[in-house]
Amino acid sequence: MSQVLPGDVPPVHDLIGIGFGPSNVAMAIALSEHNARVGRQKAVTAHFFEQQPRFGWHRGMLIDDATMQVSFLKDLVTLRNPASEFSFLCYLQSKGRLIDFINHKNLFPLRIEFHDYFEWAAAKVDDMVSYGHEVVGVTPVVRDGVVEYLDVTVRSGEGLVIHRARNLVIGTGLRPLMPEGVECGDRVWHNSELLAKVDELEGTSPTRFIVVGAGQSAAENVAYLHRRFPQAEVCAVFSRYGYSPADDSSFANRIFDPAAVDEYFAAPEIVKQQLMDYHGNTNYSVVDIDLIDDLYRQMYQEKVLGTERLRFLNVSRLTGVEETSDQIRATVKSLVTGEETSLDADVVVFATGYSPADPLGLLGEVADSCLRDDAGRVRVERDYRIATDSDLRCGIYLQGGTEHTHGITSSLLSNTAIRVGEILDSLLDRGFKSASDEARPVADGIGSTSR
Repeated sequence: MSQVLPGDVPPVHDLIGIGFGPSNVAMAIALSEHNARVGRQKAVTAHFFEQQPRFGWHRGMLIDDATMQVSFLKDLVTLRNPASEFSFLCYLQSKGRLIDFINHKNLFPLRIEFHDYFEWAAAKVDDMVSYGHEVVGVTPVVRDGVVEYLDVTVRSGEGLVIHRARNLVIGTGLRPLMPEGVECGDRVWHNSELLAKVDELEGTSPTRFIVVGAGQSAAENVAYLHRRFPQAEVCAVFSRYGYSPADDSSFANRIFDPAAVDEYFAAPEIVKQQLMDYHGNTNYSVVDIDLIDDLYRQMYQEKVLGTERLRFLNVSRLTGVEETSDQIRATVKSLVTGEETSLDADVVVFATGYSPADPLGLLGEVADSCLRDDAGRVRVERDYRIATDSDLRCGIYLQGGTEHTHGITSSLLSNTAIRVGEILDSLLDRGFKSASDEARPVADGIGSTSR
């Protein structure tokens, strides 16, 4: 562990946020509202760093007719503060669409509209974020044998700069997941980049797409490509007999309630697993029933008309992908008969989900002070703070990667507003000092030189 060195000292923030997706935007809003209430002397000083050049949330999946799967009331603030000026309803009012939305009689906005709401909210707290800044490392600062601060090294176009924090909140999101041995390329896509890749096909005439996956994104990709390219065949490949409908019934949706997080956290491991098994169909590898019905209706209509462009290769698995000079040759194996079929396609889209980022990946030697459970998973307290050795005084909070401790809502929007409020309460309960008299920022030792 590094020792404090004499000379210039970086500014000390009460909280530094890594990443600025919806979760940390909500965190910034909660901090902004708190600071407005308590005044400058008791304010929590915070700053967030985001490597993207501007706010963006699954931009490659903002299909024009795709809707949210959570109520608009589960926005960034309402469940924590229904009177907040950062709510989706205030956004609608600012855009002149509040009455129109009410007349629409729908709890589920278009996904592209909710993304615009996120951008609107992020812009209202943009004094707390630096875009185009990538956190590349975290170093402990030791005083009297304990870690008093964490030095966060941030890279931008101006070089490396160190910022000092009493606490961290990590909200780095999820990473696209591809099958083992398969890499993205010009003709092999992950659905997270769908729209950008489709735009690159402008002026061409693709004849066949293959979409791999059985969840909501896979079904949306199939419907979108079928509509966007009216001369192309779209083949959906999945190991199930058909798409499984999402359980969004009222009782099942209680798994996303704030109280359910308390219950899940306190439950024995065997009960945690049972809850996941029982209610995984509220979120994982499931599709809205309306979309399932639309796809089946389209498939049947094409059979009647003798113009089949929509094909479903069910109870099957894609076992090989070989790129030629101008096409992809995919091998699809029937799980029933073992028979293999070769399909030539212009593009294969893998809607194969995401994996959580390693929450300790940026922490370097700080990670050695973070505790793990018997299964090797990071131990996380109820307040979303990583359990650590006693010599680490700084709080490290997670916004995601806590499914094993806090349940299905770990990386979902459903509980975001409540979660950031609980993290803020934890910060306040643990106490912090005012950083108003700390030194100004310094570059990495000798100035903003890259290395």
